[in-house]
Amino acid sequence: MKAIILAAGVGSRLGEITKKTPKPMIKIKGKPILQHNIDLCKNDHLRVGLISGFAKTRNNKTTNRRNNMINSGTMGMPLHFGKMPHWLTSRMGKLGSAIIESVAQNYGKSEVLTRLSNPNWFQAFGAVMGMHWNSSGVTAVVLGSLKRKINPMAKDLGIYILGGKGKYSYYAPNQIKQVSDRHGLKGDELVKSCQLTRKVDNNAVQDGYNLYQQYFILSDEGEWTAISQGMNTAKRRARRYHWHSPTVRSFVDDPHKGIVGEKGDQILNLADGRADFARKNIVNLTKEKPKEVMNTLKSISLPNRHDVRESDVNMKRLGSVMNMAYERGVDNFEDLLMLKGVGQRTIKSLALVSEVVHGDSSRFDDPARFAFAVGGKDGRPHPVDTESYDETIEILGDAVEKSKLGYNDKSKALKRLHNATVKNEGSFSPISFLNDLMDFEWKYSEKSGGKTFMGKTIKGVTRAIMSIQNSALYGGKQVKN
Repeated sequence: MKAIILAAGVGSRLGEITKKTPKPMIKIKGKPILQHNIDLCKNDHLRVGLISGFAKTRNNKTTNRRNNMINSGTMGMPLHFGKMPHWLTSRMGKLGSAIIESVAQNYGKSEVLTRLSNPNWFQAFGAVMGMHWNSSGVTAVVLGSLKRKINPMAKDLGIYILGGKGKYSYYAPNQIKQVSDRHGLKGDELVKSCQLTRKVDNNAVQDGYNLYQQYFILSDEGEWTAISQGMNTAKRRARRYHWHSPTVRSFVDDPHKGIVGEKGDQILNLADGRADFARKNIVNLTKEKPKEVMNTLKSISLPNRHDVRESDVNMKRLGSVMNMAYERGVDNFEDLLMLKGVGQRTIKSLALVSEVVHGDSSRFDDPARFAFAVGGKDGRPHPVDTESYDETIEILGDAVEKSKLGYNDKSKALKRLHNATVKNEGSFSPISFLNDLMDFEWKYSEKSGGKTFMGKTIKGVTRAIMSIQNSALYGGKQVKN
């Protein structure tokens, strides 16, 4: 079903209020009127059409944020090995859960699932928490850390992270039934949805990618996001798949919402009102060659290398963050952030974290940029700055807890930081000193006790080891951007 939202009127009867702001963009309870209407349609699984007129570009910004963010797709990543250190995973759980809670508080639990379904946002999410920016391990580590923190508060948050890596992925159906019984959801249909996504992800690609983990993130209202990952050890590559239930309307007209299998294979289908149209197209899909269908997939592929290059980063956006943190001075942020004693590196981290919380979908096409928040476990772009990491956790966590009590000052302050950073981009030129910046951060880390997966950074030694990682793992081969 479709819904048409009429948003073309000038709204002259509201006088001064609508001279510069179109009526649909007037905020009620923190959200534009138009967004309220879109959310209502989304909850009923309706496709939304917008008729715009006055200030249509501003109206379209709302619909584009929603439509672009919820597109599912795939992310290709090189395989990275090595054990995750406890000092990092414990921090990732704290920061990650605080980010998820902040998104839920500001935009609702549906938006949490929306963002998790976006491959670019998910990769940026992992990078801002200190995982290597293009690591295949981001899937298990991020979701595993979140699962341990989110599930104990699921009763209040309304979000459950089910399934997992290896054998734990097969626990998802029973876990779905338990959550469904608790909240009066259609458990059998949700289980079939979970099984279907697994079948598609495991069988759509006939090129050696074997599924080894699947997570099913479920809200207490029945909305879900599925994230699974397959591995090809011969190619040393991993492929991650993202699904979001509101977008699963057809198996033919949108990438990664299709079923592809050998003729005669068993095909599972979604058991809901949208399934009639899907069933009419399954026969045709089973005749398609997997390779040809996969060519139409919306996919993102990250390079087989560890280092961060200018081609990986939107230098104008990064430049704005660095300018805000280092050039304007900490004192200028006291009114903005309502925080005293916050250092420059924490400002940098908070600016990138606040973007993960408040940024729209168009800002996550360079996930490597978010690795500059606190650094990466592999020392790329620089070792993890544990001091600013802990300060960021404390500040964001405090903002989340106070918001629960109705005190939103700090939460609003972090949103102002994001808005100020975005505004600053308009008058700021892209930086051209990325290598110098990384060199500076490395030297600072060697003095301040920055960490990698090997432990505290040792002057001259740690960096030398990191410099030979690429050739050791990939035989010196570089994938062009």
